[in-house]
Amino acid sequence: MIDGKYKILSRIGQGGMSTVYLAINEKANKTWAVKEVRRETGLGIELVRERLMAEAELLKHLRHPRLPAIVDVIDEGERLLIVMDYIEGRTLQEVLDNEGAQSQKQVLVWGRELCEVLLYLHQQNPSVIYRDLKPSNIMLQPDGSLKLIDFGTAREIGDSHVRDDTICLGTPGYAAPEQWGGYGQTDVRTDIYCLGTVLHQLVTGQDPRKEPYGLYPIRRFRPELSAGLEEILEKCTRKDPKERFQSCQELIYALEHYEEMDIRWRRKQKRRLGIFFCTVLAAFLCFCIGIYGWNMEKRLITDTYQAWLEQALSAAGQEEKIAAYEEAIRLNPSRGEAYSELLNRVFLTAEKNGTISFTRQEDEEIRRILNERASDGRTFEMHLKENQEAYEHLAYELGIAYYYDYEGEGSKAYAVKWLNIAAESETLPRTFQERALRLSAIGTYYSQIGQVNRAGDVKISYEDYWRDLTELASGNLVQLDNAVTALRMYQELASQIHGRALEFRQAGILKEELEEQLLEIQEHLRDDFADTNWDEPGLEEMQSRLVYLLREARRQIQIVYEERVSLPDY
Repeated sequence: MIDGKYKILSRIGQGGMSTVYLAINEKANKTWAVKEVRRETGLGIELVRERLMAEAELLKHLRHPRLPAIVDVIDEGERLLIVMDYIEGRTLQEVLDNEGAQSQKQVLVWGRELCEVLLYLHQQNPSVIYRDLKPSNIMLQPDGSLKLIDFGTAREIGDSHVRDDTICLGTPGYAAPEQWGGYGQTDVRTDIYCLGTVLHQLVTGQDPRKEPYGLYPIRRFRPELSAGLEEILEKCTRKDPKERFQSCQELIYALEHYEEMDIRWRRKQKRRLGIFFCTVLAAFLCFCIGIYGWNMEKRLITDTYQAWLEQALSAAGQEEKIAAYEEAIRLNPSRGEAYSELLNRVFLTAEKNGTISFTRQEDEEIRRILNERASDGRTFEMHLKENQEAYEHLAYELGIAYYYDYEGEGSKAYAVKWLNIAAESETLPRTFQERALRLSAIGTYYSQIGQVNRAGDVKISYEDYWRDLTELASGNLVQLDNAVTALRMYQELASQIHGRALEFRQAGILKEELEEQLLEIQEHLRDDFADTNWDEPGLEEMQSRLVYLLREARRQIQIVYEERVSLPDY
């Protein structure tokens, strides 16, 4: 019996630093895991106690469904006991030992789950670096979900971490080069390396601690695996941290779009593009022959940038337009017109389904173009950055497109990167910079609003959110930008009043303030759109949607501020 309340039932595990027991609190009829420092450890009892205390201190402040929770820390002098959640299931090492290599589909699912929990740790303030990711530290629960265990080597990144890595930590075979000295400090990219080794072992069944030593390409062991996944894992496990994925967000995106990196996919796309250009060339030659006498002085020069822009404008189908704009970009990737026209005249049109929508496929297409490499080895995006004005203008347009139109609903998470670039612009109009700054702030609010830091203070309050939200919709937006942007921003404000009226009330926002904003939107709708052509595709539907949101927002304000709903006890 420990501490008068935890009865030890059995020993369930033993590691290099501690022993883990299964215990039960008979009064609460709940089982727990108890981790105990072993006296015979070679690391020294004080060092081990220090490590376990650091682990307990870290876990006490973390709350994530894929992390165990600490409930008690008992220091008995000669031994240290940590009471935490008991996690049922098997380690992924046991899964590998019993079943061997796992399917590519399953490994991709696990990879995204592990990225999510590592991203949560990396986003703490200060960031938490796990540093010992390996199959034996990952539990597969009966419901199929994963949990990360054993934080004995984790650390926080702070201002005083310069000498933090003077001792070697981690598990040989899984640890990144920087964990063994000589390659700099550990950081978030260290966890990305470790995750790459784990996914490599899961999909191949090859233990990196055994022969053949080293991380060979996964298709050497299983030729049927995706070349795209092979390239992702190779990038994760590069020796130089600068050459790896720089964040878990990047790795999540790559895992979700691994087929884009597949060589077979690329070859298929090139073949399709080649057939298309052969068809275009044949049609073009016939056209030139037919108008040769009439247009002798205006021969179409196909190897010029402007000629491809004109070709895109006259093309009938979307694929033909995309291909023409892409050729213009290849000719001069530092010019911005082709990128902007591709986004606005091909992707952001209402011709597809009657409404403006920036689809996932179009998102992948523009990312592919930006990441394509020119003859000098640099990506098209790198070339475009040299033209600061064009790059910042495209960043603003992409930010707005992701924010409002992605998949018909908008993705604030995808928009933040581009809006931040626009907000820091030195070339965009001041109104565009301020709008990008506020939209970026609002996009960030969605993931942080209402959360508290370790001191118990709210990171971002609904009062802050309200002030930025109302400032975003101030002024004559039709005159400052255009009718579409104005309607979008008014819809955003009205929908947030409708959806968050209760939170705004709890934050001290007066009923009159909310009603005043709705009234101002109505006045803008009456006065600022006098010269608007409502026949433009999608505008009339956006106006109708805004009128509906205004009506519903007023109804919600009445419900909330007349106290027809019960308020939570905070």
